[in-house]
Amino acid sequence: MDATADKTNLLGMPQGELERFFAALDEKPFRARQLMQWIYQRGVTDFDAMTDLSKKLRERLAAEAEIRLPVVESRHDSADGTVKWLFESGWGQAVETVFIPEPARGTLCISSQVGCALDCAFCATGAQGFNRNLDAAEIIGQVFHAIHELPRRDNGEPAVTNIVFMGMGEPLANYKNVVPVLELLLSDWAYGLSRRRVTVSTSGIVPHIDKLGDDCNVSLAVSLHAPNDELRDELVPINKLHPIDVLLESCWRYAAKHSNRFITFEYVMLRDVNDSLEHADELAALLKGRPAKINLIPFNPFDGNAFRRSSADTIRAFQDRLRRHDLVATTRKTRGDDIDAACGQLAGKVSDRVRVRLGEKTMSDKRAKAATA
Repeated sequence: MDATADKTNLLGMPQGELERFFAALDEKPFRARQLMQWIYQRGVTDFDAMTDLSKKLRERLAAEAEIRLPVVESRHDSADGTVKWLFESGWGQAVETVFIPEPARGTLCISSQVGCALDCAFCATGAQGFNRNLDAAEIIGQVFHAIHELPRRDNGEPAVTNIVFMGMGEPLANYKNVVPVLELLLSDWAYGLSRRRVTVSTSGIVPHIDKLGDDCNVSLAVSLHAPNDELRDELVPINKLHPIDVLLESCWRYAAKHSNRFITFEYVMLRDVNDSLEHADELAALLKGRPAKINLIPFNPFDGNAFRRSSADTIRAFQDRLRRHDLVATTRKTRGDDIDAACGQLAGKVSDRVRVRLGEKTMSDKRAKAATA
């Protein structure tokens, strides 16, 4: 039997829960803050090395708790400096995490699920299907590993400056585990990141967008990818549950709750599918005059998918058209495609798969229902 099976994993535990854990040990709440600093700011996972805790407390922690990190299965380095890790997630499965270095920032793209149930037509993760949600320790463990493995920047700060939930999975479908991680990313006792440096990306689970607006003020990115319901139904099937007008209203509510908050709309550029100037005009009609930014994403191919990337000229023309409508529009630079780490390429290893076909009876599996709750 695994000796750690009955131990409580303190990694990923939010401050309030950690304070209750220490209260059960007849310890003061400030012990939670001390432990958080040891784990997240100093990268220490050995209780015996936490020298401002009493020896008796350290011994008790070692007997009853642990700080268990996800196991790295492999690392791949791109020619452009992008790094991709594969983290074991049990039963032969794995999830991927990507670090993208830039001169002024370092962005870590983390996963929240083993696979994804939403089955977006152009996404390698969706093509893998869905197995389960990652727990908070498995999510924050990706951040811990990257921060403490990567060399620091020239100014002494960690290489990771920004966190985006844009890896495998739909973050808002794993709401109960993602929010505690967001709290740790923002907490001054943990990673202390600015709210503008933490981004949650969603395909459009409207009830949880509204809930996130109440629970946690972070940047929001929405995978739109089409300017009308007919096309979006094909590309992003959850649109059948939450059509564009309903989705956008939830976005404007989110922005209104947080002053000066813009919503980023992600739009993958698919040749002869959603990349005409007429599509650009439709998109502009939806977003003009709203707190919106548009991020155009050149499609990144993967095996078994028939879509093609829009040409560079088409993407430029699409972007120029949006700008003529006075919209902020940028084009994401493709990074890490030589190691299959570019946007839309993350696949990891997913078995025992469940795929949601919205509106069909195949949603009977409880995990599939949970993925779109």
